[in-house]
Amino acid sequence: MNRKMNALLAALVAGTFASMSAASIAQTTSDAPTHADQKAAKKQDEANKDAAVAQAKADKKKTEAQSEANEAAADAKLKNAKKAQ
Repeated sequence: MNRKMNALLAALVAGTFASMSAASIAQTTSDAPTHADQKAAKKQDEANKDAAVAQAKADKKKTEAQSEANEAAADAKLKNAKKAQ
């Protein structure tokens, strides 16, 4: 009787491990993106585009401000040169 009980217990333990490993594999293999994933990707794309537009506007303002500063510096140099004559 003891031998049959050990064999039964061994089979039960082996079956338990086999079903646990199959369950963990089944839970980790999901290749298809869900609707929520697609929606999040679309929102991220829109945010990236908005950020690019905002960065371009900021760059334009910076360039214009630098241009105005350079022009003011050139005017100041011209005034100083005229005063020196």
